[in-house]
Amino acid sequence: MTSSELWTRETADRYDAEETEMSSAAVLGPTVAFLAELAGDGRALEFAVGTGRVGVPLRESGVPVVGIELSTDMAAVLRRKVGEDVLPVTIGDMATTVVPGEFTLVYLVYNTITNLLTQDEQVECFRNAARHLAPGGRFVIELGVPPLRLLPPGQVAVPFDVSERHLGFDTFDLVEQILVSNHFTRDGEDGRYRRGNSRHRYAWPAELDLMARIAGLELERRVADWDGAPFAQDSPKHISVWRKPA
Repeated sequence: MTSSELWTRETADRYDAEETEMSSAAVLGPTVAFLAELAGDGRALEFAVGTGRVGVPLRESGVPVVGIELSTDMAAVLRRKVGEDVLPVTIGDMATTVVPGEFTLVYLVYNTITNLLTQDEQVECFRNAARHLAPGGRFVIELGVPPLRLLPPGQVAVPFDVSERHLGFDTFDLVEQILVSNHFTRDGEDGRYRRGNSRHRYAWPAELDLMARIAGLELERRVADWDGAPFAQDSPKHISVWRKPA
């Protein structure tokens, strides 16, 4: 039983409309190019494939893609875009679900490993990635760096978006290493806002490296974005690549 919160049909149906920036060519172009280079001539497995924001264009680039997805509603949205024969999806959690065959690439994007709310489950996610990788294959994670440096003493909230139609801020439980992402989104033009929130377990890059070692993977590369900018102490996120020894 996974601790991940299940995405509902309502959330799945509006997901793409609310993630137009993340679905833009400016974002997906470098993302797909980065992943396709690592996949090479092999197959790619996406943990938490969702509505296919990344999986569908990666498949269109020529890389065979298989997905694992916990939410049947998110998978249903993906299925409106491509058939099962084009991008097969297995319903299950990314920490324990196993699909047939080996892959040269397993990837997990857009902070999604934080949906696993315990350290044990995050470790199992790494082990599951290693289980699916062919020797020499890579596991890729895109993840934000916890913005705890922005917290003055006594403060537990950090805003990440303040715009005309959306207010977003994270609140932190520093003991349990849990953040709650809070959203107030204006629907329509009547001035009313819809409130939503989700829980996440944040982790530092060094903690992920230790999880990788437990799973038998080795850090190969860490950059600040999909364009390959150097990762620095003030980078807000990282793209990390771990390799399964040949």
